[in-house]
Amino acid sequence: MAFGAETTTDEVLSGVDLTGKRYLVTGASAGLGVETIRALRAHGAEVVGTARDLDKAKGALAKAGVDGVELVEADLADLASVRRGADAIVAKGKRFDAIIGNAGVMACPESKTADGFETQFGTNHLGHFVFVNRVAPLLNNPGRVVMLSSSGHRFCDVDLDDPGFAKTAYQPFVAYGRSKTANAQFAKGLDMRLQSRGVRAVAVHPGGIQTELSRHMTQEALDQLRSAAGSSGIKFKTIPQGAATSIWAAVVAPANEVGGQFCQDCGVAAIDDSDARWGGVKSYALDPKKADALWAKSEEMVGELFRY
Repeated sequence: MAFGAETTTDEVLSGVDLTGKRYLVTGASAGLGVETIRALRAHGAEVVGTARDLDKAKGALAKAGVDGVELVEADLADLASVRRGADAIVAKGKRFDAIIGNAGVMACPESKTADGFETQFGTNHLGHFVFVNRVAPLLNNPGRVVMLSSSGHRFCDVDLDDPGFAKTAYQPFVAYGRSKTANAQFAKGLDMRLQSRGVRAVAVHPGGIQTELSRHMTQEALDQLRSAAGSSGIKFKTIPQGAATSIWAAVVAPANEVGGQFCQDCGVAAIDDSDARWGGVKSYALDPKKADALWAKSEEMVGELFRY
C-alpha cells in the first residue's frame, strides 16, 4: 500500500504486530498524542505517556477507548518537572523502541516558562531537549526518536543570539517558527550523535490539523490560516491522518531512509529553499553545523551537558 497525505495511523500499522515493543510519547492529553498512543496500543505495544495534567490525560485516553497506558507527569515548560519525570522513567530501567516528542504549544501570547525562557522555544524545544536526552540511554538498538516539527519551520531559522526576543519585538508565529526549526535541528543533532548506537532520529511535519495546539489563536487568525492553506492547495488533515507520519517514522519506515531527515505525508520531504509558506524542508533545518550550534546553545541555556 502506498502511503501519502491522507494515510491514517491504522493504515500505516495495518498487519503490524507491536507486541513486546515499547514506546514513549510526550503530550498524552490531547490531539495527536492521544491518537498516536491509541494506534500503538491497538497493535499491542506498551506505551508510556507524559503530560502536564495527568487527570486530563487519563480522561482523554479513556474517551478514546485507550487503557493500559503508564502516565508520567512532565511539564515541558518547567525543567524541574521535566527532570523529575525523566528521572522517574530512567529509575525503572525499562527500555524503549522509540521516543516520540509530540507535545507542544503554538502561537501563544508572549510569556515565559518557569525557567524564564520564551514559552514556545522553552516548551517545544528546550523541554524536549532535556527530557529526550535524559531518557535516550534507555533506547534499544535499533531505536528511533521522532520529533514533531512543522511546516512552520519555514517561517524562520533559530536565532541563537536572541532566543528570548530580548532584542527584537515578539511575534507569535516567528517564535513558533524558531521552535519548530529547533525541533528539526535537534533531531538532526541527535541522529548525528546516536546513529553509531543504532538509534536514528527524525523530524516530522504532521500536516495542518486543528487540535488544541491552536487554542491561543483567534478565530480570525484560524480562518486566515485556513484560507492561505486552501489557496496553496493544502488540505487540513484529520487527527488520524496527522499522526500517521509520526507512526510511520517511528515504526515502519526504513531507518536509513528517515534518519536525520525531515518527513511529511509518510515520506521524506525534499529540500525547498523557496519563499513558499508550505512545501518541503528548508535546508537550514537539517544543517549539521546549525544543529551543533543549537545543541551547544541549548546546553548553555539549560545548564546541563549531554555527551554521547
